[in-house]
Amino acid sequence: MSFRWVFTQPEDEETVSALQESLGVSDIIARLLAIRGISTFESARSFFRPDLKDIHDPFLMKDMDAAACRVAKAIRESEKAVVYGDYDVDGTTATSIMYTFLKDFGCDVQYYIPHRFKEGYGISNEGVKFAEEQHAGLIISVDCGITAVEEAKYAKELGIDMVICDHHTVGDSIPDALAVLDPKRPDCEYPFDGLSGAGVAFKLIQAVLIKLGLPKEVAFKFLDLLAISIASDIVPIVDENRILMREGLKLLNTNPRPGIKALMKLIKLQPGHIGTSQIVFSIGPRINAAGRLGDATTAVELQIAETEEEGAARAHELEAINLKRRQIDADTMEKAMNILDQEFDIEKDSSVVLHDPEWHLGVIGIVASRLVDRYCRPTIMLSTVDGMVKGSARSIKGFNIYNALKKCDDLLVQFGGHEYAAGLTLMEDQLDLFRERFNEIVFEQLNEEDFEPELIIDADLDLSMVDARFWKVLRQFEPFGPKNLKPIFVSKGLRVIGNPTVVGNGHLKMKVAQNGSAVYDAIGFNMHEFLPAVRTCKNGCLNMAYVLEENTWHNRTTIQMRIKDIQIDT
Repeated sequence: MSFRWVFTQPEDEETVSALQESLGVSDIIARLLAIRGISTFESARSFFRPDLKDIHDPFLMKDMDAAACRVAKAIRESEKAVVYGDYDVDGTTATSIMYTFLKDFGCDVQYYIPHRFKEGYGISNEGVKFAEEQHAGLIISVDCGITAVEEAKYAKELGIDMVICDHHTVGDSIPDALAVLDPKRPDCEYPFDGLSGAGVAFKLIQAVLIKLGLPKEVAFKFLDLLAISIASDIVPIVDENRILMREGLKLLNTNPRPGIKALMKLIKLQPGHIGTSQIVFSIGPRINAAGRLGDATTAVELQIAETEEEGAARAHELEAINLKRRQIDADTMEKAMNILDQEFDIEKDSSVVLHDPEWHLGVIGIVASRLVDRYCRPTIMLSTVDGMVKGSARSIKGFNIYNALKKCDDLLVQFGGHEYAAGLTLMEDQLDLFRERFNEIVFEQLNEEDFEPELIIDADLDLSMVDARFWKVLRQFEPFGPKNLKPIFVSKGLRVIGNPTVVGNGHLKMKVAQNGSAVYDAIGFNMHEFLPAVRTCKNGCLNMAYVLEENTWHNRTTIQMRIKDIQIDT
């Protein structure tokens, strides 16, 4: 797929000049900073030197005092408590963090993760009943609960206090719980609303430690799991998320907990080389796999394992589950593509809404994301479970899929999520009407240009500028993620050195240089279709969009260009 290249411009060119002078950096580095909203020496210092002392006071969050007092009371009195989580990476990391904290401090604690297919997302009456059967006086929900109005009422009727820790969009009403922690609450003045679910749980732990008269830094032992949550849940890597992520990566690379260490060993990830990409593409999917296929217990057991032997056993279980998930994923993608090849009209259809009653609920969200990447259309994948149509929705830039579903709420049994991803349930007899209305909503809000995939370019880079100092400064932009994406550069007039080839499963590999620069390896994953063009293009006619990254091979580390797109001047 080729992209429309869109070059990002800083709001003020004078800011670029001022940063370049005050920091003593190149124009490119100053431009990258300005694009990210960094305009002063002090803000640049904070960006390059993030510090845990700069994270926000947890008590700025609405209801935090009540929540911290109640959890501190449970600890002091060794109460029975239940941590109620979600089955994805964010939910299981949040559950593991809160469970381990309470257990370490003497609570008689159990955890409860709903079965993805038997109960679905969120707090259920079955889970509340479980807490009653455990004789628990306290439920702490993590990464869920903001829409649990009826379930909170049920817990209250049973005499169980509920503390909700969530980060999802607030519904029409807030549950009547003892405390509801959610930085997205309209009445919450917390300075940053981009925390993950595990991030909200982490802030509660910090507040509880303060109530217990202990240093809030005790919570830093959970930063490894918090980093996994932040990277996997695709929350913005800015503000305190960037600080927590950076410090969590340090812990993952130096002293990961036993279960995570065992998983890393199994999948051949070396401590010292773990970054956001390794979490997103290797660690996260394996933790997620258990919940995707139904029961996320194994994921939690891995994270709370106290020995490497126990962790290794859970890691092998997760790897087997993940292999099964990948096969189901591939089969679903193939079937979805077959349907689209026959039925989809890219000139007419503004959205993709596919339904197959046999599709596995645990993978349709992944497939929906891939279809968004391929067709640049808001996409909904649906299956049928116990007579109800259920599914996952994914969106494109500029289209809030949660708001779109809200406009269809009279056709839906339930829905929830956020701007780019959501889940939904509806009756099968409403499917055709829903598909029609959803497509109309997309058509009304988006135009043809919105359906052209964009590639946001940070800067035009001359390869001769890429030296050791440039690379050292660029590395300090890490960790990368939403709102602090890995910079995408464009270099024009490149010369192809040697003979480009295809390696692996359709990956384009070649060497390029520009204006007397050093020669760089370039690789484009799944970009084999460009091979004939780059083999025959004349010197100086190749324009490439790419990111710079390190590649280690046979103990030798070099800088390589990972290709995002290619344009050839004719």
